Amino acid sequence: MATKEEISMTGFAIVAYAGDARTALIQAMDKASEGKISEARKLVKTAEESINLAHNEQTKLLSAEASGDDMDVTFIMCHGQDTLMTTMLLKDQMKTIIDLYERVNKLEGNPLE
Repeated sequence: MATKEEISMTGFAIVAYAGDARTALIQAMDKASEGKISEARKLVKTAEESINLAHNEQTKLLSAEASGDDMDVTFIMCHGQDTLMTTMLLKDQMKTIIDLYERVNKLEGNPLE
């Protein structure tokens, strides 16, 4: 059985990884707005790596619960789940935003990096 402290620590880890991913995604949007599309796409890849780390932390608890372990819900774990979910949504949207910036820059004849 995972202790309440272990669950909270997992929540903190998820928040940290998802926060790193969110930061990279916002930076990706900034780069895309500057026409630096390849840099933006690299930042999305960096974000995906952080999201995967967060997901791995989440999976540990999901597996334990699926095996029958009792889990205490903690606020930090709820926050972690929320942060991860919204960051994953942001990642999906950021890919579209980068594609749109690339298209606009091409249509306007702006050089892309």
